[in-house]
Amino acid sequence: MPQSRQAAHDSAEQPSLFFPEATAEPAAPPHAPALVQSAPLTASASIGACALPYADHLRRTDHSVYTVTCFLSDLRLLTEYLGRETPLRAISRQMLADWLVHLRMDRGTRPAPKTMSRRVTFLKNFFGWLARESVLPVDLAANIALSRPLPPLPELLFEDEVRRLEMAAAADVRCQVLVMLLLATGLKKEEVTGLRLQDVDLADPAHPAIEVHFPGQAKRRRERRMELPPAWTAVYLRYIERYRPRERVFECTDRNLNYVLAAAVKRARIEKRVTLQLLRDIYAVHQLHAGLSLEALRDKLGLSEEAWHETAEKYRKLAFPA
Repeated sequence: MPQSRQAAHDSAEQPSLFFPEATAEPAAPPHAPALVQSAPLTASASIGACALPYADHLRRTDHSVYTVTCFLSDLRLLTEYLGRETPLRAISRQMLADWLVHLRMDRGTRPAPKTMSRRVTFLKNFFGWLARESVLPVDLAANIALSRPLPPLPELLFEDEVRRLEMAAAADVRCQVLVMLLLATGLKKEEVTGLRLQDVDLADPAHPAIEVHFPGQAKRRRERRMELPPAWTAVYLRYIERYRPRERVFECTDRNLNYVLAAAVKRARIEKRVTLQLLRDIYAVHQLHAGLSLEALRDKLGLSEEAWHETAEKYRKLAFPA
């Protein structure tokens, strides 16, 4: 095995920070000029020269800290496999396919399907970026298929079960606010727990709305405004008077909220497993049934391109089973 490939063999499966200088740089003071200006990438540049520009691209776009760490770790493995000095123009689709086979078959411990799926997503992101920047004339990873099997589809509630849940939730104003919010917006659980009082807009009580915000710039494109039914206003005001939250709408963990929801599910005599995520799934399916396109649904759900690869197929099968 070539030395570069042996290094890949010895690399850990878990994501690791890639090039400390690329991941732990201190913030520059305002208006301070960059100390080093990297030359623009060209097809003649080596794959090893891509680490810093790619890290900068990931941080400037819609990616979590975890995704940035994983993708840079994947780039490191690819760089070690191909050889750090390999020019970008010398890389072929077959090389990428061989790298995936190497990761799956030639190393001591076979990676989980989820890990391999993420590495395919990395290839699509990395070579898609090179193509968009005109560094390479084509996206070498465009035709690589994701091979991760979808997890079992959740069992959705029937319409009468949704109505029973809504009626049971009315016994606890906190649960009622929660259920109405999720069925009308499909927020992720971390978005629910992160919702601040100032993000609720009751300027027009007949058209209440909430705004989803994120700190920093990385997730700015996922920010959105979601409208709620008119009846939510009165329920929300009763909730505020009863619980008097100080900063966030729900000042508890998502686990606590699932307990609150479980109590309503029990009162409704629903035997299915109902979670915050299931209410988000129900919202997504209702949107597709109402004629919303998949791309528009992605925007409403606030999902990144990487997360949407699998989620789109899940919702397509839930909404329109064969």
